Amino acid sequence: MTKVIMHGCNGKMGQMITGIIAEDKDVEIVAGIDVSDHIKNTYPVFKSITDCDVAADVIIDFCGVGAIDTLLDYCVEKQIPCVLCTTGLSPEQLAKVEESSKKVAILKSANMSLGVNLLLKMLKEAATVLAEAGFDIEIVEKHHNLKLDAPSGTALALADSINEEFNNEYEYVYDRSQVKARRTQKEIGISAVRGGTIVGDHDVIFAGNDEVVTFSHRAYSKAVFGKGAVQAAKFLTGKPAGHYEMKDVIAAQN
Repeated sequence: MTKVIMHGCNGKMGQMITGIIAEDKDVEIVAGIDVSDHIKNTYPVFKSITDCDVAADVIIDFCGVGAIDTLLDYCVEKQIPCVLCTTGLSPEQLAKVEESSKKVAILKSANMSLGVNLLLKMLKEAATVLAEAGFDIEIVEKHHNLKLDAPSGTALALADSINEEFNNEYEYVYDRSQVKARRTQKEIGISAVRGGTIVGDHDVIFAGNDEVVTFSHRAYSKAVFGKGAVQAAKFLTGKPAGHYEMKDVIAAQN
């Protein structure tokens, strides 16, 4: 039985994962962390991770960026692995994730869904053919109107997966309104749309002369991310210090 602390338990994703784990006989939430107490859970809830005195095997995090530094310190001190799902981290926080992963197991993935992680792999192969043939690359991501960060962590991960195949030669362009100039060949345009209740849409467009190839992923429910996080928590339990990704979880299942 994997014992989990749910960091951000009363948010939408926290409650989604609470429901998923309630149906999984191999996992149990033993404590939750949330500043809000508007929801009554079957497990104890603490205002801060530093207040939590419940033993656990792993932490699943779906909180806000303001709580990440304290969370990482706690994981290192208590030697509890963490599935880190919060996006929009600052460069300083990303550096702290890397430093913390040298001391405790941290799994950080821009997107927890199986489909997106397969897409990341497929894009590498597509880019070597299409980008080399002169196709322009544009990424359009769409999310609900409550999402705070833009572009999404997934959109950046998609861009990175392409850029890594070309020694990071591509520049990311987020706003074309300020410069009146033609796009260069070595750039990836990234656009963000916020509206309604869109769970998560990502299109990677390779636009060439007289033809367009588009890779798309649509998430119709947050459950795809929650299920991935639970799978990741099972995988990470007992792992030695290191920076893990969702692709490691997928590889372990094959």
